[in-house]
This record gives sequence, C-alpha cells and structure tokens, in this order.
Amino acid sequence: MSATLRRVPDGAAGERLDRFLAGLSEVGSRAAAERLLGAGSVLVDGVPRAKSHRLAGGEQITLDPDRLAQAAPEPAPVDVRIAYEDGHLLVVDKPAGLVVHPGAGHATGTLVQGLLHRGLTGGDPERPGIVHRLDRDTSGLLVVSLTQAAYAGLRALVRRRALEREYLALVRGRPRSRAGRIEAPIGRDRHDPTRMSLDSESPRDAVTHFEVVELLPEHALLHVRLETGRTHQIRVHLAAIGLPVAGDSTYGTPERGLERQFLHAARLAFPHPVTGAPVDVTSPLPDDLAAALERARLA
Repeated sequence: MSATLRRVPDGAAGERLDRFLAGLSEVGSRAAAERLLGAGSVLVDGVPRAKSHRLAGGEQITLDPDRLAQAAPEPAPVDVRIAYEDGHLLVVDKPAGLVVHPGAGHATGTLVQGLLHRGLTGGDPERPGIVHRLDRDTSGLLVVSLTQAAYAGLRALVRRRALEREYLALVRGRPRSRAGRIEAPIGRDRHDPTRMSLDSESPRDAVTHFEVVELLPEHALLHVRLETGRTHQIRVHLAAIGLPVAGDSTYGTPERGLERQFLHAARLAFPHPVTGAPVDVTSPLPDDLAAALERARLA
C-alpha cells in the first residue's frame, strides 16, 4: 500500500495523535500507531510529531503503512538467559544488541519472538507480555508476563511505581555530589524526533535517582534508580547534568573500546503480581562492560 492522505476531522480536535491513528482502519491499534510514529512513517502537515501531539482538526495526515512491522510476531527460537521463572512470569537477562519487540528495521530475531516460542501470552497481541522495555544496546533484567493475570498485575505495579529498576552506569565526568535526584520532563526532541530531550513539545514527567559507587580518574560508576520509565530516560537525564553515559554516541560521545553505552539493568525487585511474594533478581555486569570498567580504573 502506498502512502495515504487523511484529513483530521474537526471533531477530532484535542485528540492525541496516536489515538487518532489507532482508530484508522489502515492502522488498527495503539501499538501499530506507535510503530508507525517511531519509524517516521507519519507526518502531520508534512512534519513528524510525537505520539502525544494534540490535533487541532483540519490537518493533513500522511502515513505509509507499508513500513509497519508485521502485526502479529511469529514465534522463533532466540537464545536468552532466564534469571527467574514461575507459572506467571519470567525475568529475562537480556544481552546487548537484542531488540525487545518487532519494529521498523527489526522484524525478526526479537526477544518477543523468542518468548512466543516458549509459549508467552498476555497483554497486547502485538507486544505480548511486555510491560516495560530496555533499549537495544542496554543489557540486563526485564520482567515479562506469561498470563493475562500477571500482565494486569505488572501493569498496575508500573503505574504505582512499585517495580524497582536499578542500573549500573559508567559516566564520563565527575559528579558534584555523592547522590542526587534528577526531575526533568522529557519527550521527543523538538527538532529531531529520533532523539528524546528536555526540549520537547510533549514532555512527560521523568524522575531519576543516582548514587556514586566509585570515582575513577575520568569517569564515575553510578548506581541509578528509575522512578519513572521514559524512553532513554537515564541517558538523557545524565547527559543533561554533564555526566553522559560512556559509549553513548547519541547523547554523549563514543568511548574507545566500548561498542555501546555502558548501561546495565542490574536489579529488578517487585511484589509478585499474583501471589504477592517478593521477587528480587540481580544480574552481574556482562564481560564487555566489566572490561570497560577495568580500563576506566587504569586510565
């Protein structure tokens, strides 16, 4: 299907862009709308907009459904370590380079397809079991539901901010304090929709806590805790206070010998969404980050 044009009716004034798109027959769901927006396949009067952009009515929407990833991911074997498992959920120790769910440029070989191969169910059929995610080049722990009951419970934990997500980050620079709290709304960058930024037309609340674990000659190793879970939140917040994550070519600078950002989801803790029992899982630094940390200590 070629790119199509749709006029926003006056009655849709004030509606979010993603919700409007989800109601179109060519799109069909919020997840599909988000994938189109993330792929840059939607323009509003010729300009890319964030999913939360409020429509005024009368705009011309251009969309290219041909770039939409396959709606229902096909199961396929994917090698991934399971850090915790019961009849309701899994905690996956995701390696760097593995994409969580299919999208533009990543139609196959994703974590969701590997989990579908294991019988994953629950939640959005286009992103089954997924209640939070990690960037492709961020390693570490991710919880995934196996049942609809677990999915609903995990979603409730995320809304209540009861899903504890803790990271290790190596940053370039020297923190001004041993610990801190960064509270700064972020959203799609006003000028570059591929980046997240504090300079956004659609900012959302974002809170990040950090604590210094180790001071190094040119870097610092931080323990970082998310209070909210916005896209690229840690990377954007730390760069905003002059402490870019080492190896982050998007929000900082590349690091010699490091092929990705030094960011690892090291701990995940939460009350079980079905039984209420505490779940507390940790993951050690992978080899590439452990080696980078040793190099930073010797700099």
